Parts: sequence; C-alpha cells; structure tokens
Amino acid sequence: MLYLVFGIVVSIMILIDMFALKASGDHKVSAKEALTWTIIWISVALLFDLGLWAYIKYMIPAESIPLALGDNSSYALDKALEFLTGYVVEKSLSIDNIFIFLLIFSYFKVPNIYQRRVLVYGVLAAVFLRVVMVLIGSYLISKFEWILYLFGAFLLFTGIKMCFGHDEEADLSQNKIVKITKKFFKTTDDYHKEHFFIFKDGIKYATPLFIVLVLITISDIIFAVDSVPAVFAVTTDPFIVMTSNVFAILGLRAMYFLLADMAERFHLLQYGLAIILIFIGIKMLILYFDYHFPTALSLSVILGTLIGSIVLSLLFPKKGKIS
Repeated sequence: MLYLVFGIVVSIMILIDMFALKASGDHKVSAKEALTWTIIWISVALLFDLGLWAYIKYMIPAESIPLALGDNSSYALDKALEFLTGYVVEKSLSIDNIFIFLLIFSYFKVPNIYQRRVLVYGVLAAVFLRVVMVLIGSYLISKFEWILYLFGAFLLFTGIKMCFGHDEEADLSQNKIVKITKKFFKTTDDYHKEHFFIFKDGIKYATPLFIVLVLITISDIIFAVDSVPAVFAVTTDPFIVMTSNVFAILGLRAMYFLLADMAERFHLLQYGLAIILIFIGIKMLILYFDYHFPTALSLSVILGTLIGSIVLSLLFPKKGKIS
C-alpha cells in the first residue's frame, strides 16, 4: 500500500514538474517563482513523512512490530526521523549537482529558455537512476552486509576529495564524454530551439543541447553513486531509502533556478557538504564496532553543518564578490 501511494504521489509530482517553471521568450524563471515551487516540493515531502508516521502508528497492528523495535509510537517516530534525515542528506547533496549543472550550462552558454527541457530530462533520469541504485544497493546489503563498510570508506574518501574544490575553469571541450559523443554524432555549433537533433541535407546532426543532456545525465549517475550509499548510513530500509531519494530529487529543478544566481555567494557550502559526507562515512565505518549514531543526532549534525556553511558563506563573502 505504501509503495502504491508513493508511486501515485511521485507520478503526479513529475507531471506537475514537467509543466511548472516554464520560461518563455527571454523570460527567466524568477527567484520568487523558484522559491515558491521549492517550498511546495519540500512541503509535499514533509506531508508524505507525516502520512508515513500516521500509517505506522495507527494502521499497523501492534503485534506485528517486533518487541525490540518498541511500540507503534516509537517505531513510527523512528521511521519518520529516518525518512527526514535521509531526505535532508539527499537534498543537501543535490546542491552539489546544481553547481555542476551551472558549470555545464555556463560553459556551453545554454540560453535560459532551453535549460528547462534539459533539466526535465535530467530529473527524470535522476529519479530512474536512484530507484535502480536503491534496488541494487538493498540487494547487495542483504547478501553482503560488509558492503556497508565499503560504502563508508567510499564516502569518506569522496568527502576528503571534495575539500579540494571543483575546477571552476574546467575546459569541457577536452572532456572524454564530449569527445566520445562527437565521435558518434555529427554536431552543430549553434542551438536550434529546444531540439536535440536536426536534419541537414538528409544527415542527422546533434545540437550542443544534446551534448549538454549527455553531460547532465552522466553527472546524475556519478552523484547517484555518491548519494545513495549516504542514505544507507541512515537506514537499510529500502522503502525509506528510495522515497527520501526520489522526493529530494523531484525538487531539483526549482532549487536550480533558485540558486542559479546565488551559487557564488555560498562558496563555503561545498566544504559543508564535504563534512557531511565525511561524517556519514565515519558513521558507516564505526558500525563495525556495533555503535549506532542516534538518528536524531545524525539529523542535527547534518542540518547544523548545512546551515552553518550557508551562514558563514554570507558572513564571510568570497574575496572580490559583492555580498
């Protein structure tokens, strides 16, 4: 029943998202409009979490819950906190996605009006990839519990590596994905509205927008590899992992338009995300010693780090930038 409700809610949200935040002509999605939709997506996720809590507390027979997990009230609260923590983790890590999107769009000089279509496909690909990764991860953990330690080591390494920052001046023309794509497709130098392909003299050409779509999709795969293991540090319940992942991704487009003009202001956010990954990696590794961080404490650390990095970015603006 929960999977059915989740599927219906997500399907409706995807349809809404495909028609929301439209740009027209030279009109750019305003920060106010993006903020409104961001609040809407977060509210829907919180309502789902509330519904999950109510379902467990009032609908599940008390005798079906193992004594070790407590009564309905404590079990419902634990699951609601797991969802919320997983959602905050994924929402935080999706911000790093946005920085990469900005880099790609900026390098290829993608007009604002064309960014919408790429982001729609990018979000759909991200949702699909998250579902696949969660299913694979859940299967592997059920068969090989030690893989949690491998996930932890990977996240710890990723967090430390992230501390060195992104290469803001990256030359994407030398990117291997771009080179491979151009080997398989003849490409044009100019954009042709929102088309990914056009025909010239009977020959099929890929537009720069298609190359951008390929890069966005590849970045989705890379970030799925980072983010899905992070939620397994919160819970190994596949339903919680999947729902928190998907709900966090669904608001990605609105958050992109919200942060597009403010990314440089949050220059310390990247280090906050790195600290979160390092914390989650350590949290998974110490499972070896049979120590489990309380979910509420994990949520406090993650939220505190995220908010702290944003506040510090505003208090200490990057040199040469106007606060």
